Amino acid sequence: MGIGGCITLIAVGAILTFATDWELDSVNLDLVGVIMMAVGIIGTAVMTSIARRRRAIVTPVAPTVVDRDQRF
Repeated sequence: MGIGGCITLIAVGAILTFATDWELDSVNLDLVGVIMMAVGIIGTAVMTSIARRRRAIVTPVAPTVVDRDQRF
C-alpha cells in the first residue's frame, strides 16, 4: 500500500465517520471510519519513513579532466 492508498483510507474513514448517518444493526460505521483513519495515518507514517531510508546520499565527485595529446 502506497501513500495514495493511505490517503484514500484516511478520506474514506473521515467520510464514514463524519459525513454519513447510516444506521446498521451489526456494524458501527463510526468505529469503522475511525479505524480506517488510524490505519491510514499509521501507513502514511511508515511509508514516509521507508521513503526517507531509501534515499541515498550522493556526495559530489570532482570532474575528471583528461588532457588530450596536442599534436598540432
